[in-house]
Amino acid sequence: MNRFNLIIIGDEILHGSRQDKHFSFFKNLLETRGLKLNQVQYLPDERGLLVRQLSRSFSDGLPAFVTGGIGSTPDDHTRQAAAEALGLPLVRHPEAAALIAGVTAKRGESPDSPEHRQRLKMADFPQGADIIPNSFNNIAGFSIREHYFLPGFPVMAHPMAEWVLENRYADRFHRLRSDGRGIWIFGLPESRITPLMERIERDYAGIRTYSLPSVGRTEADGSRVAPHIEFGIKAEGAACTLLDEAWEKALRELDALGGEMREIA
Repeated sequence: MNRFNLIIIGDEILHGSRQDKHFSFFKNLLETRGLKLNQVQYLPDERGLLVRQLSRSFSDGLPAFVTGGIGSTPDDHTRQAAAEALGLPLVRHPEAAALIAGVTAKRGESPDSPEHRQRLKMADFPQGADIIPNSFNNIAGFSIREHYFLPGFPVMAHPMAEWVLENRYADRFHRLRSDGRGIWIFGLPESRITPLMERIERDYAGIRTYSLPSVGRTEADGSRVAPHIEFGIKAEGAACTLLDEAWEKALRELDALGGEMREIA
């Protein structure tokens, strides 16, 4: 399996007080290793909803990155929701607690201080979880059942996600071939090319078609790109061997329909 889910948690992102920087990062992180982003969810800091959505995610059978909500303040619910979704207790992870003790000592604070006791809550994970090292501040994330729980801060989460892939999934990098073909079509509505798309997917197992209409645009030099459709086909694995044949068939039929075809700019 080369697909991963992404769950981005935080009221601040949903309400617009912070801009999401995770989606584009994770998409690129996976694609540069021959992996794919399967789906993305944006969720609020609402424990009941998190429990329901994490329960569904655990049952999906796909690995997932989960960002946000693993702090120790009252608006952080992700650790607790993950435990509840799995029917597990929260327990203090000894290695994560030791790392936090190191943070406290470095700050010159007492292990009996209220600050340390509050900080230690970030070492409470669902029973059986493993830690994910955090090179930024040594306060670990955690993983359980191929779900990787990371801080909401990109400066922490992104290196941690890279660590997960390099240490847990390197054997999957670039294992599944994927390829595609695409072209711009002018002068044809989607309704005219839809039957062609259906025939290709019927006749060539594993090939998927796509159609992306555009209203056109004005280029920087003032030239105008007329309304058009970006049409294409794509495949993974063994189905890639059928792409050339399917594409030749598609081009012949598009030409017969009378549309103007141009390479994608």
